[in-house]
Amino acid sequence: MKTNSKYYFILVFLCFSCWAIGQETQASSDKAKLLLKKAGQSFMKLETRASLDYAQKALILATKKNDNLTASKAYNLIGLNFEEFSDYKKAIEYYNKGLVLANKVNNDTVKGWLNNNLGNIYCYRKINFKKGIEHYLEGLKYSIKHNDEYEIMFSKLNIGSAYFAVQDFKNGIKYFNDIKEFIEKGDNIEAKISLFSNFGLYYNQINDNKNAEKYYLKAVQYSEKNDKELINSNIADVYHDFSNFYYKIKNFEKAHYYLLKHDELQDNIYNEARSDEVKNLGLQIQQDEIIRKIEQIEKERQIQEEKLQANRIFIILVAVIFLILLMYLISLVRNNRFKAKLNKELKSANCELLEAKEKAEEASQLKTQFISTISHELRTPLYGVVGITEIILEEHKELKNSPHLKSLQFSAKYLLALVNDVLKVYKMEENQVVLKDMVFNIQDELTTIKDSMQFLALRNNNQITIQVSNEIPNTLIGDKIRLSQILINLISNSLKFTENGRVEIKVDLLAKINNNCEIKFQVIDNGIGIPKEYQNRVFEKFVQVYRKESDYQGTGLGLTIVKKLVDLFNGTIDLKSEEGKGTTVTFVIHVSADNEKAKSIINDIKVDLAVKRSYNILVVEDNKINQVVTKRLLENHNIICEIVDDGYAALELVEQKEFDAILMDINMPLINGFETSKLMREKGIKTPIIAVTAFDRQDIETQIIDAKIDEVIVKPFDSHKLFETIIRLVD
Repeated sequence: MKTNSKYYFILVFLCFSCWAIGQETQASSDKAKLLLKKAGQSFMKLETRASLDYAQKALILATKKNDNLTASKAYNLIGLNFEEFSDYKKAIEYYNKGLVLANKVNNDTVKGWLNNNLGNIYCYRKINFKKGIEHYLEGLKYSIKHNDEYEIMFSKLNIGSAYFAVQDFKNGIKYFNDIKEFIEKGDNIEAKISLFSNFGLYYNQINDNKNAEKYYLKAVQYSEKNDKELINSNIADVYHDFSNFYYKIKNFEKAHYYLLKHDELQDNIYNEARSDEVKNLGLQIQQDEIIRKIEQIEKERQIQEEKLQANRIFIILVAVIFLILLMYLISLVRNNRFKAKLNKELKSANCELLEAKEKAEEASQLKTQFISTISHELRTPLYGVVGITEIILEEHKELKNSPHLKSLQFSAKYLLALVNDVLKVYKMEENQVVLKDMVFNIQDELTTIKDSMQFLALRNNNQITIQVSNEIPNTLIGDKIRLSQILINLISNSLKFTENGRVEIKVDLLAKINNNCEIKFQVIDNGIGIPKEYQNRVFEKFVQVYRKESDYQGTGLGLTIVKKLVDLFNGTIDLKSEEGKGTTVTFVIHVSADNEKAKSIINDIKVDLAVKRSYNILVVEDNKINQVVTKRLLENHNIICEIVDDGYAALELVEQKEFDAILMDINMPLINGFETSKLMREKGIKTPIIAVTAFDRQDIETQIIDAKIDEVIVKPFDSHKLFETIIRLVD
């Protein structure tokens, strides 16, 4: 039994359609492309001489230009012509040549065509069905990789037909069922003929004569609509199978009718003149192949001669280099005494450098100690400010929407973040700033910033205006604290250097791809401007523009921090200014507008911190203000606490009473928190200890581990985090 369809015809037709509309953009010349297009059109009309002539010319051009992609397509077309006229050995030879070149350029599309054509010739010509199916499956892999529905359809038609050819109808019918609906809805006549004729064959094999005749008639119906001469060979097979079917059911009249149609169509396609023509053209192509191989050998010989010449030159160069090295060696010997003297001087210099290095390391340690001390001393009072603000909000619900209290809370948190970032400018290598995902609204954030900066605006009689584009989503995800730092630095600079003027904040959406937003911020003032010679240096550390009219003070780190924070957002920043007219600072950042992620973040934030039972907490803290703040925060959440001033008092108390958790300050007189925690653990006390400190965690990580402290919270802290930590460690 033979396969009912030659689907590679369809694949070639698709291939040439792609060339005709210019979708191949490889290095082959326009002339070779045109020749291949003509070859394909001739092949579709079974004009074999013209098709092979055009393909051969295209192959010659591609070979001269080392255009492997175009050459592989030409070999594919030559193989198709030979296969059509039964010279299968040559067809396989040219397909394999094309596949070698397609693999070199790693073109999946052409590899798919060639594998399908090899599968056709092995299966359709009954040469090796197993090998043919392997090629079909390889072609299907490339079709699926590129999600090419038509290529997938034809590959599955081929595989199903191959299984039918070896009487494996169980595996074959699965492939036809996969694509049946797709083909029936489509308008590809060739595919319909092949599908329906195979279903006719399937039902014929299982003796379902009614359905067999139904699908054979469908195949004949679409065969009569065909206007492509190339497909006639497939139609001839349909007539032959239909004739066999009628013969089987003893309808000899119809069997004879379709057998005559098969013979008539077959004689028209495979006439002797065409076959002789293909054989003669094949001999010409083989001759040209031999000539190309001879030319290739000549080229390789020339390359070898060039390599030999290059080797001669290399030997001469090696000799020259050897002489130069010999002269250099003599020079080294002559200068040995001079170098000995220099070595003594270098040793002396090295001693001085070592001493300088030790002093620099000592200075670096002092700086680190200074930064750590400053960090602690700044954060300790800030804990009082932040804590008291939260207490006021907790105890006086009526002040929840007070803009003054909001500004105080915002400013305190901003000051804390600013202190951290100023310190991190000097500890950038070990203390990297990491952005956090927070849900925010740009309009609300800008309004809060405007309210907090209003006092500075009034001092210089300035106005602050906000203009936010309606295109920007209401809910965004990003580090709003870092964004606020950028804006506050820029706005405060504008307000400082502007009098009786205005500061505009404009926000626009540049692009929104999926949930990623590219947002442009502009801070525009009409102040005194920046001299041109300073504009390229304003983002450097400690750079302050000298002004004759006024004496502006500051650290010179504001714009440095701005630049580093913009970089963290993967953004860009630009400054334009003109003396006497004002300054415009533009920065672009990337944030997310993923609503699902925003909901997830909000749900994570809204943790139920309701006290499920009564907790008894020991607070070890020497600072009186911090004692008040911590005590009030805990009591407002129905947590009982006792406070002691130093570590020794804490040690006595834990031996007398049991506590659910201990909040341990680190920097205390008499005995610090680390030593206190160590002594507690030595006494066998397993109560969770939470270090509450103004030191950076990374500065005390080793001591935390040694003291067996369970958790660290850095002051000033978010009360939400404190209660979450207590509940997590105790429960």
